[in-house]
Amino acid sequence: MKFDIIGKRYLWFALSALIIIPGLISMVLRGFNLGIDFTGGTLLDLQFARPVTVVEVRTVLDDYQLGNSTIQLASTSQAEAAQNVFIRTRVLDDDERRVVIEDMHKRLGDFEVQRVEKVGAVIGSELTWQAIKAVLLAAFFMVLYLTYRFEFRFAVSGILAIFHDVLVVLGVFSLLQKEIDSSFVAAILTIVGYSITDTVVIFDRIRENLKMQRKNESLQELVNHSIWQTMTRSLYTILTVLFATASLYFFGGETTKNFSFALLVGFISGVYSSIFNASPIWVTWKEYADRKRLAGRAKAK
Repeated sequence: MKFDIIGKRYLWFALSALIIIPGLISMVLRGFNLGIDFTGGTLLDLQFARPVTVVEVRTVLDDYQLGNSTIQLASTSQAEAAQNVFIRTRVLDDDERRVVIEDMHKRLGDFEVQRVEKVGAVIGSELTWQAIKAVLLAAFFMVLYLTYRFEFRFAVSGILAIFHDVLVVLGVFSLLQKEIDSSFVAAILTIVGYSITDTVVIFDRIRENLKMQRKNESLQELVNHSIWQTMTRSLYTILTVLFATASLYFFGGETTKNFSFALLVGFISGVYSSIFNASPIWVTWKEYADRKRLAGRAKAK
């Protein structure tokens, strides 16, 4: 006999709460470690005596927790090294900047500081709010689509699973104080797309099985059967995605670490919520509605 997923649904709800609540507390008390895309930073324009590579410059910056800084080579060709380098870091005070520049002199040779500026945020508060509104608008249209394709309870269950995944990722980044930059927004949107796709596959199987439901088969048994019918597909998909994302995390370089980490957390949460949250929420809601309807009929008699 296969494992009863729906019968233990309150255990899955409790596990989700156990993960999300510490994250929410951390978001309130500690907030987020916002990167230079959100907070602005310091721009250094350096002219080296010899061509230097991005790797050489980043190696120096790593020693000062500045490894996620944006480094651009000013070159007319696609050369891997150049003399003119633009570095965009978090905001550095005069002492920090002097220490970093002195270390670069020692390790990379002579260079001339062409320009030092404080630059504004790439993603300001207005753009952040627009991104939030875009996500909420997308969720609204998802509800409309899922209501049209399935029913309203399916739609809300799917959206709740999406918000579960977003809260998990946000909570993990707040707890670990991982830096959030512009790529994090792209990661969240990718996670939302993955999560709803996996959920729709399970919902579609439930809908098809409802048409052939046996009289002696309960709703919980039907949904359990539907989930297990799609389990192989869900596991194969998540393993394939995780292999690719893990490769990006371990071998993709420093600048993609936080992006790929967000994807790893989000994809794992996405497959969990699709299997253990979305369908159980729908079953709980439908059973409640059925009991309420039967109670209303009994009272009418």
